[in-house]
Amino acid sequence: MTENNTAILIGEDLYGISIDELAGRIAILNDEIARIEKEMDKKTRERSAADDIFGKKS
Repeated sequence: MTENNTAILIGEDLYGISIDELAGRIAILNDEIARIEKEMDKKTRERSAADDIFGKKS
């Protein structure tokens, strides 16, 4: 949800959304991308550590 409690829907028609609102959505989505990338990095490190201890799964 955005700050004003409006869900961002992927593929949503953007015609009626102001430039300021679009910029806000971009900022929110960029923050979410960074959060997801951070989690992916964490999980990659965890998997690597597990592989070092237990060996890689086939």
